Amino acid sequence: MTNPRFFALVPAAGIGERSGAGMPKQYVEIAGKPMLAHTLAALAAVPRLAQTLVVLSPEDDRFEAALSGYAGWVARAGGASRAESVLGGLTELRRRGAVDEDWVLVHDAARCLLRPEWVDALIDACEHDDVGGLLAQPVADTLKAGDADGRVTATVDRRDKWAAQTPQMFRLGLVERALTAMGAAATDEASAVEALGLAPRLVRASMANFKVTWPEDFELAERWLSSRASAPGPRH
Repeated sequence: MTNPRFFALVPAAGIGERSGAGMPKQYVEIAGKPMLAHTLAALAAVPRLAQTLVVLSPEDDRFEAALSGYAGWVARAGGASRAESVLGGLTELRRRGAVDEDWVLVHDAARCLLRPEWVDALIDACEHDDVGGLLAQPVADTLKAGDADGRVTATVDRRDKWAAQTPQMFRLGLVERALTAMGAAATDEASAVEALGLAPRLVRASMANFKVTWPEDFELAERWLSSRASAPGPRH
C-alpha cells in the first residue's frame, strides 16, 4: 500500500471510578461541554485523520444524548480492559475497510486538552517510522518508589524517564498483534509493542496533555479550557 490512511481510535468504555464524578468521567461537563466532546473536537480538526472511531461500552446509554452532533464512527465494542476495548475498535475499523498497513492513533478520552498541532507533530514524526510512536513528556520531578504503607523505598533515577501520553500511533496489524499477545496486562499500546521487542519513537509533547483522572484534575482542565476559549484569536 503506497498511501496508508490515518484513523483515530478513542476507547471510552470506562466508568471513571477514580474521578469521584458519580458517572463515566467522559460525560462530565468541563467548560460547558462533556469532556469527550473536547477530545473529539481536537481530533476532528486534524485533516489527515480519515475518521475517528469512539469505542463505547455495550451498556452505554449516554453517548447520543451527550454528543448529539458527533458525525464520526461509534462502536459499542468496549471490554473490561483498555486492551479489550482497543481490540474491539480495531475489529470495527477492519469491518469498515481499514487494513494492516493503515495507521491507528489511539487516544485517551480523558486527555481532553489535546491540540490538533500535537497530533500533527506525532504523525510527522512517525508516518515513515518502521515501528510507530507516542506523545510523551520527559519526567521533571524526582521519582520515588513506595511501599504499601506509603513510605519511600527508593529514589528512582529520572534521567531517561518519560511519562507516556496519547495518541499512540502504530500500524493496525502491528498493534492488533501486540495487544492480542499481551492481553489485559497492556496498560497502553506502546507497552504491548515493546513486548514484541520493538522500540516505539518518543515524540515530545506538552504537559497540558494530561489525563483527567482525579477529582482535582477536573478543575484544572476547566481553567485551561476556559482560558483557551477566552483567548483572543490570531490577528491578521
